[in-house]
Amino acid sequence: MRYDDFRRSDDIEDRRGDDGGGMGGGGLGLPIGGGGGLGIGTIIVLGLIGYAFGIDPRILIGGAEMLNRGGQAPTYQTDRRSGTTKAGAPTDEMGSMISGILGEIDDRWSEIFQASGQSYSGPRIVLFRNVTNGGRCGMAQSAMGPFYCPPDKQIFLDTGFFREVETRFRGCSGSACKFTAAYIIAHEAGHHVQNLLGILPRVTRLQQQAGSKAESNALQVRIELQADCLSGVWVNREAKKRPNFLEAGDIDAALTTASAIGDDTLQRQATGRVVPDSFTHGSAAQRKQWFMTGYQQGTVQACNTFGAQ
Repeated sequence: MRYDDFRRSDDIEDRRGDDGGGMGGGGLGLPIGGGGGLGIGTIIVLGLIGYAFGIDPRILIGGAEMLNRGGQAPTYQTDRRSGTTKAGAPTDEMGSMISGILGEIDDRWSEIFQASGQSYSGPRIVLFRNVTNGGRCGMAQSAMGPFYCPPDKQIFLDTGFFREVETRFRGCSGSACKFTAAYIIAHEAGHHVQNLLGILPRVTRLQQQAGSKAESNALQVRIELQADCLSGVWVNREAKKRPNFLEAGDIDAALTTASAIGDDTLQRQATGRVVPDSFTHGSAAQRKQWFMTGYQQGTVQACNTFGAQ
C-alpha cells in the first residue's frame, strides 16, 4: 500500500506516551491495589475466550481482576500527568500511517455522504499502549483488539494489535501488513458510518428485544460483516481516487486477515471446537465474502447484510 500522498488527519489522540498509565486528564484509570495485576498472557487468553463465545472480554478481565485481589472489586485512580497525551497527526512512522489512513477514510466517506445529500463527520482515533480510559465504553485493553465506541464516536487502537495479527494470527506478512492495518481501521470506521446512519442504535434495540443470546449474536454478526463490506467500499473508492494506492498482494493480505480473525478460526484456536450460535463477527468465509462485495461493488447499498441469507 502506497500512502505517502495520503492526507494526514489531526483527529488523533496519541496516548502511547502514557505507557498504559496515564488517562489524559481524568476519568477511569488503571486498576490498583494489592495482589498485583493480570499478566498480559492471561489478558490475551481471556480476550480470545470472550471473543470466541460472544462474551464481552471486559467482563472476563474484570472478574479475573476481582479474583486476583481476593474478591474485591478493583479501584481506579486518575492520572493527571501533563505531556503524556498528544493531539494531532503523529510524526512517527506508524502514527503517520494511521493518520493518513484516517484522513483518506474521512475524505472518501465525505464524498459518499455528500453524493446522497448528507454530511459526514469522521471519528477520532485514540492510540494507546496496553490499557487506557475508554470513555463511555469502559476500560480499553489491548487484548480486546481495536474497537469503536459509538457514544463517543472514537476508535480505540493499540498499535501492537497489528503485530499480533502478523505474528500470532498469521494474518499478513511483510509490507502487506500496512494494507492490513488500513483494512482494520476502515472496518472500525465502518462502524462509525453505521452509527451515523442510525444502524447501530436500531440493531442495539433489536438485540435488547431478542429472545436469546444466539439471536442477539446473529444480529451482531450482520453488523460486523456490514462493517467488513463498508471497509471494502472505502478501498474501492480510494483505488479509484488514487490508482497507485494498491500494490500487489494487498487484497490477498486483507482476505488472509479476514480469514485469520473469523469466529470459526479463533474458536478453533482457543478451544478446539466451533460454536456457530456464539459467533459475533462471522466466519472466515463470510468475512472474506463481504469485504470483497464492498470492494467489487463500491456502494453502501451492496452492503445490506440484513437483507442477505
